[in-house]
Order: sequence, then C-alpha cells, then structure tokens
Amino acid sequence: QVQLVESGGGLVQPGGSLRLSCAASGSIFSIYSMGWHRQAPGKQRELVATITSGGKRNYADSVKGRFTISRDELKSTVYLQMNSLKTDDTAVYYCNYRNSLVDSWGQGTQVTVSS
Repeated sequence: QVQLVESGGGLVQPGGSLRLSCAASGSIFSIYSMGWHRQAPGKQRELVATITSGGKRNYADSVKGRFTISRDELKSTVYLQMNSLKTDDTAVYYCNYRNSLVDSWGQGTQVTVSS
C-alpha cells in the first residue's frame, strides 16, 4: 500500500498563488504516476495534473500555463504550484498515486479562492 499526506491548501485571493505538497510512503514502485485531482461542490472529481516516474507531465486545459507539477524523487513528494488562481479553482484537491497494482488517494486539502 501507499500512503499519501497532502499539505498546502488554504484561502487565497484571486490572482494569488499556493503550493500543494503530497508526500508518499510505503511500497513505491519505480514506475508510477502521481498527480492531483480536484472536486468542487456539486461537481465531479476532475484531473488537474499528473507526472509519471519518467517525468512526463499532463495538465487539464483549464490550468495550463498557470499550474506546474513537479516532483522530488528523493523525498517521494509531488508538488503543485498554482499561480494566477481563479475563483473557479476553489475545490478540494486530492493527491493520487497509481501503478500497475495500486491506486491510492490522499485525504484531500481545501483550496478556496475568494476576495
């Protein structure tokens, strides 16, 4: 199993920035994908950004150019730098780790963009 611990959510004004962190522990394989999904009230959970163990990144169209996903392999940690935040970015953000055997989710961290 893989355990995920998220941090970095909070309240920010439109146009502001936040950085989310997700630390993974447990049976981490050499080939995997990690990323962030989000769920706003009354909406389905949606992909925000992912990064593979090979470094390939994927972003939702709605966050391209504003969000950047990165990783620190030594710390088994994935980051999501969120810039130019909009009110539509308000959601609970969930970290995800996936490989051929495991699909793990974090508890979620609230991001609220409001003036």
